[in-house]
Amino acid sequence: MLKTNNKDGSGLGSLGNLRRLKYFVSVVETGSFTAAAERLGITKAVVSQQVARLESEFRTSLVVRTTRKVQATEVGQAFYLRCALILREAEDAFDELAESSVEPSGTLRLTAPLDYGVGIVVPTINAFTTRYPACKVDAVFSDETLDIMSGNIELAIRVGWLSETSLQARKIGAFRQLLVAPPTMAYQVSELSRPEDITKLPFVANTALREHLKWTFSMNKVKRQEVTVRASIFLDATLAVREAVCVGAGLSVLPDYVVAADLVAGRLIHVLPQWHLPSGGIHAVFPAARFRPAKVRAFVDLLADTEVQRQDFHRSAP
Repeated sequence: MLKTNNKDGSGLGSLGNLRRLKYFVSVVETGSFTAAAERLGITKAVVSQQVARLESEFRTSLVVRTTRKVQATEVGQAFYLRCALILREAEDAFDELAESSVEPSGTLRLTAPLDYGVGIVVPTINAFTTRYPACKVDAVFSDETLDIMSGNIELAIRVGWLSETSLQARKIGAFRQLLVAPPTMAYQVSELSRPEDITKLPFVANTALREHLKWTFSMNKVKRQEVTVRASIFLDATLAVREAVCVGAGLSVLPDYVVAADLVAGRLIHVLPQWHLPSGGIHAVFPAARFRPAKVRAFVDLLADTEVQRQDFHRSAP
């Protein structure tokens, strides 16, 4: 193990040696004292002297100098790998510190599904711009999955089940799918005892979903029943399906965040509440990057708080 206890502060814990590690790493990566000096914006003599000082302190050769190239020795290569990791961690620490001290500002460009965007994201946008007046928000609400790698979108809210594996994501909440019906169907709904009974009633299908006719119900996490409904109306937007059910067109399955107010107000009825449909996640998705702007982090934190409050409301609701 390379070790020094110099009283002049030249040990590896000193800031001066951290700079020397950077010089050494640059030499190994560029294969040249001259190229390393150009990368660092200093003279070749300084780079050479600092690497030589490292070798002198630890009494070992770190690089082999030839007329063509500078190469790391076996010990130097092992030392380089550790140094490169230390420098990356140091840079990350400084970058994170700088980001945390920045007040959110600028225009945040985001996208979200139309139903979740209208019901949850819009109120959050209002709270966000009120709290951070230096920020603006440019939002695109669409049931189509927009490409956030194009560079125009900094944040995407995905509702359901993530399929993209190359993106960074943070789960900020979850939602339940609920089988609902209009009050005009209250008598018919009261006669239902199991999921397969709903095939006898009119159903409004949401064609924005991949599987809009097949539903898997479960009870007590053990009993399962798969049902294929017979839809009489097919609509391609969740909010349109909700409106159709509210006016009496039939039953449907809708997310809890869409129908919560309707259930409380009595505009809709929760059908077969003892049976459960698969729950989905709510994720904040970002383009791959080491750090995210303060405005993005601040908005996601605020939306996560909104989700916590929403979940608390659902748990306390009768």
